Amino acid sequence: MPSNEHDSDCEVTGVSATATPSREQRRDSITNISPSLGSPISPPPFRQSEKHSDNDKENPTMRAATYSDSQTPSPGRIPSPIHLSTVNGLADSTNVDTVSLRDILGDPLIKECWLFNYLIDVHFIMSQLDEDTKDLVQVKIVHGSWKEEDANRINIEVWKPKKCVQSRNTDHPGAQDAAKNYKNVQVITAYMAEMYGKQAFLSTTGRAFYTDIHDPFPMGSGLRFKRDILSYLNSYGQRRTGTLTAELRRYDLSSIRAALVASVPGKQNLRDTDPDQETLWGWPGLRHVLRSVGPKSLKSKPHIVMQCSSVASISKKWMDSFQNTLRIYKSMALSPSPRPVFSLVFPTADEIRRSVDGYACGGSIHMKTQTPAQRKQLEVLRPILCHWAGDEKSNTASGKISQKPIIRQAQRRRAAPHIKTYIRFSDASMKTIDWAMMTSANLSKQAWGEEVNEKGEVRICSYEIGIVVWPALWDDRGETEIVPVFGKDIPDEDNVKVEDPEEKKQNADDEETTDEEGGKGTFDWRQGKEEQAKTRVGLRMPYDLPLVPYSEGEMPWCASTPCAEPDWTGRTWPGFGTS
Repeated sequence: MPSNEHDSDCEVTGVSATATPSREQRRDSITNISPSLGSPISPPPFRQSEKHSDNDKENPTMRAATYSDSQTPSPGRIPSPIHLSTVNGLADSTNVDTVSLRDILGDPLIKECWLFNYLIDVHFIMSQLDEDTKDLVQVKIVHGSWKEEDANRINIEVWKPKKCVQSRNTDHPGAQDAAKNYKNVQVITAYMAEMYGKQAFLSTTGRAFYTDIHDPFPMGSGLRFKRDILSYLNSYGQRRTGTLTAELRRYDLSSIRAALVASVPGKQNLRDTDPDQETLWGWPGLRHVLRSVGPKSLKSKPHIVMQCSSVASISKKWMDSFQNTLRIYKSMALSPSPRPVFSLVFPTADEIRRSVDGYACGGSIHMKTQTPAQRKQLEVLRPILCHWAGDEKSNTASGKISQKPIIRQAQRRRAAPHIKTYIRFSDASMKTIDWAMMTSANLSKQAWGEEVNEKGEVRICSYEIGIVVWPALWDDRGETEIVPVFGKDIPDEDNVKVEDPEEKKQNADDEETTDEEGGKGTFDWRQGKEEQAKTRVGLRMPYDLPLVPYSEGEMPWCASTPCAEPDWTGRTWPGFGTS
């Protein structure tokens, strides 16, 4: 992640493969102790009653989530390819279809696990593995400590990727010493996100899972994804990740429906790079992906929502350039459309105060506003700033939510936002999605890359990784839509049919519709004529809709700014990095 950020998103790659004879002998010895380990085992089930689709039964390891009886996948309803993290402190009803770290790492059949993160609590990670087999799992950690003189490095073999630009010591205290207690843990150095108990349990993050694809696509196909993920992992160096890439080459990834968008530290010359032969990183890579994505309509004004946990120092020029990248679509030069509306979802101090652990949840969320340059940047962003929760008293008093619009609740208001999403909604109603991206990249030039210099180079400072999905990955005939879903992963049964596109008229007034029948937290999709049946892919939303803009004078939360007003636990906040 960028050098001035502290974040909690994580990347987890679990690799299961045929073990060596010696390893099989070791597993057999455990199986004799615990007979249940000798039978097929899936990751631990969720709290909901377990019911799988036929595809899940045929491919039990393809998807970690299980669904309640009322939310079983069915024809015309496809579950979200993106899951939200289980959040401790929230009611079970708000954690439906969510995924915990233990759900991913707790499978006793995992042979090897690679963790790419900014900060690491090794004890916490090891506690998420299956108790009976955790000593057999080879755990490889790629993290952020880079100083050779760091005391935590004593007696620990450390592998470093190629130098991260503007890197700083970001190692979680004690991570290296903790690794000494586990013989099966190897520590490698990189520059990613933090993974430790409180942030993993109390914050909203995201995980990505994939299902089958019928025909490969040039962009978004499993073959393209495999090429790009191997290229990304190779950037760490053959000595560091060579064994992982060699293992992944053996796997068939054709089932994946997604495009990879990643960043790698260094400079990439756009003039000398053929994107069909070599992976582009940062915003140039995102731009190349979006050129393959067609919008639902060229007449409607799209709404692009950026949502992140940190905003670095960025200029208006860079922001304008990045927004121009986000608005790119297939055949844009030949088929112009209205310029999108942009919004940036970011929490206020009040929203952090009322989160599940109060101020403690905001330690990794930053938008600095102390210096004149930072305040100038805030004024540039203020017109597009929107609330994470949107339920502050000031919003009701100012009339921003006094008209009682239909509120589609993501049920994540009290979870601090550590997830990063960038979503293009088809129009102002925000009922359908042209594309969606989940990534580790915050809003910064360190993560996405600077503007092109006079040599045609783009300079990137950090490792990032994410995915982009769009409707044509499921159906290129225009009969599939991605729709936002709230509090669950699967669209409702009633959402399978939509209006006749010829009779559908979208405008900004859709956001102001009052809730006359469904009540708060519900949304009636059955408006107008229902003639054209479509397949609907759910996209799990981390925030409520409609968005609530900041009121005049409201300020974004910044962990480095002290707060004297107590949070709901009674604690005040001295400011990040102060005693």
